[in-house]
Amino acid sequence: SWAMKLEDTAADFAFLNALPGQKWLVKGNHDYWWTTQRKMEAYFAKMGFDTLHILHNNCCITGRFALCGTRGWLFDDSEPQDAKVMAREVGRLKTSLEAAGDCEKLVFLHYPPVYPGACAEALLAVLRQYGVQRCWYGHLHGKSIRYAVQGVQDGICYKLISADGLHFCPWKIEN
Repeated sequence: SWAMKLEDTAADFAFLNALPGQKWLVKGNHDYWWTTQRKMEAYFAKMGFDTLHILHNNCCITGRFALCGTRGWLFDDSEPQDAKVMAREVGRLKTSLEAAGDCEKLVFLHYPPVYPGACAEALLAVLRQYGVQRCWYGHLHGKSIRYAVQGVQDGICYKLISADGLHFCPWKIEN
């Protein structure tokens, strides 16, 4: 949603809510409407958006899988503020993965954790620490899609799932 406030997301979330299945939302870089998890869950309940859920400092266990994730951050965390945000995102990812217990951990990030010639090493260290084997990410649009790292790299299979990267078609996660 391009809304600036949570209250202005109603039409967008009504559309998403009407789609089949349960949807777990991860914060993106343009989600200015994003507020606290408690406020968003209360809003979803008030509006009857019963198929929308927030993936933020938690996980969703479904069968033998645990959906885990966070927004992530940019690779260049050399500025003090960027380093602080990256540290917070690393903590959120750890919290999500710890909540997963012994389930197979499927990780979803907004920002790509790997890019040709660069990576978010702190996030990759967490993926390795928790034995993550599959990671999906978004953020890349337009011409940047051609630089997406996809496939297995260092034992983790990456897949770009940004909307325009998938031509606005859902991606089915296979067992």
